Amino acid sequence: MTEISRTIFFDQHKNHNANIVDFAGWEMPIQYPDGISKEHMATREKAGIFDVSHMGRLFFKGNDTLPFLQHVLTNNAEALEVGESQYTLVQNENGGAVDDAYLYRFKFEEYLLVVNASNREKVLLHFNNIINNFPDMEMIDRTSEVAMISLQGPHSKKIIAKILTKGVLPEPARNSLSVGEIDNFPVYIARTGYTGEPLGFEIFVENEKACRIWDLLCENGGVPIGLGARDTLRLEACLPLYGHELGEDHDGVEIPIFASKLSKFAVSFSLLKGDFIGKQALLKQQECLKRIIDEKFDNTESLPKIVMPVAIVGKGIAREGYRVFKDGKHVGYITSGTMVPYKKAVGSGLDSQFNEKTDRRAIALALVENNILEGDTLEIEIRKKRCEAIVVPYHMSAEAPPYVRAIPYDSLKYEKKGKEEASYKEKAGNLLLKALNNNAWRQKECINLIPSEMSQSLLSRALSITDPVNRYAEHKEIKAFSCEDIFYYQGTALIEEVEFLLNEEFKKYFNCRNVESRVISGQMANAALFSAIVDYINRADRKNEQRRISKIFNNHIIKGGHLSAQPMGALRDFIARDPKTERPGVVNFPVSQENQYKIDVKACTKLFEEHTPELIIFGKSMVLHKEPVKEIRKLVDEYAPGCIIQYDMAHVLGLYGEHFQAPLQEGAHVVTGSTHKTFLAPRGALLPLISVKMNCIMIYLKLCREELFRAV
Repeated sequence: MTEISRTIFFDQHKNHNANIVDFAGWEMPIQYPDGISKEHMATREKAGIFDVSHMGRLFFKGNDTLPFLQHVLTNNAEALEVGESQYTLVQNENGGAVDDAYLYRFKFEEYLLVVNASNREKVLLHFNNIINNFPDMEMIDRTSEVAMISLQGPHSKKIIAKILTKGVLPEPARNSLSVGEIDNFPVYIARTGYTGEPLGFEIFVENEKACRIWDLLCENGGVPIGLGARDTLRLEACLPLYGHELGEDHDGVEIPIFASKLSKFAVSFSLLKGDFIGKQALLKQQECLKRIIDEKFDNTESLPKIVMPVAIVGKGIAREGYRVFKDGKHVGYITSGTMVPYKKAVGSGLDSQFNEKTDRRAIALALVENNILEGDTLEIEIRKKRCEAIVVPYHMSAEAPPYVRAIPYDSLKYEKKGKEEASYKEKAGNLLLKALNNNAWRQKECINLIPSEMSQSLLSRALSITDPVNRYAEHKEIKAFSCEDIFYYQGTALIEEVEFLLNEEFKKYFNCRNVESRVISGQMANAALFSAIVDYINRADRKNEQRRISKIFNNHIIKGGHLSAQPMGALRDFIARDPKTERPGVVNFPVSQENQYKIDVKACTKLFEEHTPELIIFGKSMVLHKEPVKEIRKLVDEYAPGCIIQYDMAHVLGLYGEHFQAPLQEGAHVVTGSTHKTFLAPRGALLPLISVKMNCIMIYLKLCREELFRAV
């Protein structure tokens, strides 16, 4: 008879009157007196506390640790810096999952792998069969010594910040880690979790202090949650569970790893991994997935079925193992299914509010033939009856933190309302009236606090309705005409004169050599600069694929950085991926612990020694301090002399010089910015340049027709 284990929190569960069950050889709370539905909503609305100490915690140390992890896991362990974690899988040679897991790197010399409770012994056996090939490595199973608590939900950050006595919370990005103290006892803290919540933490702590920390979390607003709600939460988030979406299917056939959507983030084919377990099988699965995404369903034998979210349209609950049909044909099985509670959001966008009433909906995950598409109608066989269902892209979204938003299947439809349309004359009149009212409201009835909402001067607004504003004025410097600018259209003499006067005034204002004032927006000014730098980098090779900018230093968007200087912004098409991390080659400036909007120059020195940036981007949308241009220029000259320093002054351009900062005189090569945030001018942008190197760059800019009179 197998011995049943208990976590360190067993007495806490009993004190809260939990319903205890045997789960994977552990006595665990399936639910508390309030029930699964209320626990589910408590996590979504407040913060849930989960005992996840039954999961396996394997620590690895030694010189062979990294080669071992690269060999036995699907993800790129070498991509992890200290303070980072990643979702990964333990794979077999066939490309199937032995288990899915999370790999953490809290310390430089140590890795922590968390595996599922039901698979811990199997994973240990699998690793022990391989470990002899990596003699300089120690694997330590500390499952019974180190407790693990998960705190998930919109209030989780407030709760954990309140009880943290030393250290800081992890960076506000998923998979970030930190080391701190709670109640003056050391803890590891991770921004990870298994609920889909945008805010959530997992805490690792020695058993000695674990119960005290559990009680502190409860005392400060956390709600104990059992395994039942943990399952409904992960299902709503479409997260796979081993034994359901991974492992073997209902017919006992091994499920390919790439059948789960999350696997494309957990499998790496980085050259740093070498020839790892199951590599060839996983490569074939990935190629099949690419064909399936392109809706080419031939030659996909390595990935015959994939896991898709399914919403039940009719009455009934789809349970694991129920058969799935399409057009009368059996196409797969339900892998997970239940009824979940949710609250509808009423209203539009940021103004929407959640209803007080809790509704319920039947959702599922299904392993179905790979030609099943989102929007397809299916039938689920429930108690010998066929119930209609629809394939959906997701069941919820965490894109509007701190709360999760449920996405019922019917909200994905756009229904046409049968309202009688107004006449064009009535439409035009209504629109004109709205425009006049909106103008009066903006000018007289409100105060615009957003920099980009700065009002134009009366004179520039008056000139903006003149005829030249609506004229094309494209021109280009032509060598054959002694480098004179030649305009493509006639009748542009006035426009040429205004551009010349404008640029001359800005040269004086910025004390710089060149100004480009025809850019449409600050975002496009940055994009134009990034494009020019890529052109410059590739100036000797016009045949091959252009090399992108390899490494860039910038301000993180959460610490005041502007969107246009982020990989998801204007940098997107111009930044290379770091071959080690497999992420965009961006290094965020380290900041002071006391002030996250101030760059820690001293900490930059080590980063400059490690990385050789080709571009430095200063500037923020949250500007509280001068940027350390002089100090960073010294580091650039010493460690990266070919690097270009850019300062995006969009939000403070009107303060250039003695009023705030003059970066071109302090060592920056280029300043970009917007004309409408601190100038009383129409929307547009500028590119003041000061560098012999930059004079060599051909900057191709789209012309702006509406920015000709901003100097007035």
